[in-house]
Amino acid sequence: MKALVLSGGAGTRLRPFSYSMPKQLIPIANKPVLEYVVDNLREIGITEIGIIVGDRAHEISDVLGDGSALGVAITYIPQDAPLGLAHCVKIARPFLGDDDFVMYLGDNMLVEGISEIADEFAANRTSAQVVVYKVPDPRAFGVAEVDENSRVTRLVEKPQEPRSDLAMIGVYFFTPRIHEAVDAIEPSWRGELEITDALQWLVTNDRDVRARIYSGFWKDTGKVEDVLECNREVLQRLRTDVQGIVDEESTLIGDVVVEEGARVVRSCIVGPAIIGAGTLVEESIIGPYTAIGADCRITESGVSDSIVLSGAHVHDVSGIETSLIGRKARVGSAKQHRLVVGDDAHVEVAA
Repeated sequence: MKALVLSGGAGTRLRPFSYSMPKQLIPIANKPVLEYVVDNLREIGITEIGIIVGDRAHEISDVLGDGSALGVAITYIPQDAPLGLAHCVKIARPFLGDDDFVMYLGDNMLVEGISEIADEFAANRTSAQVVVYKVPDPRAFGVAEVDENSRVTRLVEKPQEPRSDLAMIGVYFFTPRIHEAVDAIEPSWRGELEITDALQWLVTNDRDVRARIYSGFWKDTGKVEDVLECNREVLQRLRTDVQGIVDEESTLIGDVVVEEGARVVRSCIVGPAIIGAGTLVEESIIGPYTAIGADCRITESGVSDSIVLSGAHVHDVSGIETSLIGRKARVGSAKQHRLVVGDDAHVEVAA
């Protein structure tokens, strides 16, 4: 089995960050979302991964390389314009060949992995298996209607009056039969080849399409609040590991990771939290559910329930909460509770 990972989206809901980095590279607990995707794929035995990339391909390849450091082999597949998920399958056909494959949206976090779902697909080998999640308002999703045997009977894209609460969340298992479906459909009113239409073609033509409910933690990391929620979930799984320097006047409470080269000076770190390599935390309080990236400086400040990206400097700012601070940003002075600061920004917060 191979994997096809989609990483070409613009990430408009994550601006200003998606102006300066692909949304799939936003770090959760100091690791890009795409690395979690690769980890999940490697865990089910997949080592050949095709990644669909757009005009920011070099940024993704700079982080993942050829995949060897992650134990996989990566092939980058350019897509000139966002023409739909089924279009991604079409242009990836030379890479996919006649193998079964899993298609995985690169901004999705499925924290418990997909091993059980992969095992079920391998055992049954239905034409397609869609991963779904019960949501309170399905109108923003592609929705699967299923029978008592979890067989999909109908798929509807963003229904105004949904008859099911099973939203497709961006992970699909396919046999080569999907290629016949993709070749048979036409672009939608949006001018895109929709994977929902391809799946519906399979259903209409009596191919076996099943839905599998994901019961673990799932988020589409498309918005700042979702990124922060994922960060909390992943940080809860950390265990204390101190590779850096923590001086005698500092206190670590709970599970705290201090990476190699980091220094904690006259400060208190309350876990779960992670302090990135080369970072200085001095005369500060870092509260729970906080990830400080590499090579940051946090001085005379308080930060909790937040993500601070690599190279950022925070000085004399108390009470930063539920915030996302970009790479090499500079934030200083007085009080503020919630900040969303883009890369390279310089913010002096008024009292």
